[in-house]
Amino acid sequence: MLKGSCLCGAVTYEFDGEIDHIVCCHCSICRKYSGTAFATGSRIERSKFRLLTGTESLKEYQSSPGVHRVSCANCTSPLFTRRDATPDTLILRLGSLDTKLSAKPAAHIFVGDKAEWFDICDGMPQYETAP
Repeated sequence: MLKGSCLCGAVTYEFDGEIDHIVCCHCSICRKYSGTAFATGSRIERSKFRLLTGTESLKEYQSSPGVHRVSCANCTSPLFTRRDATPDTLILRLGSLDTKLSAKPAAHIFVGDKAEWFDICDGMPQYETAP
């Protein structure tokens, strides 16, 4: 069981599944949403994700048609993204995990849109858009 939370602790969750395919997304939307060079996330099964506290503290922002980014309304920590087209999955923002994770990122995606001030030096596969 993996557990996670927002920065202020108002929202807590658990995920009863495996985190296996981690990607670092360099698209401009993920960069702006995270405030960093890229956002690290993993697609998870929604049925295995459970909010424990803070449902009332969640805020959604539709960043593009059918894509909803969910964060804590109090501290603004990004928690997950949900897509209308794939209602059975979420993209979990791995920075919100409290449980240590042994899995490592598998690839960089949308590197055609990456920040010009950041160099990717880790040897992982890189994709101009999504593979």
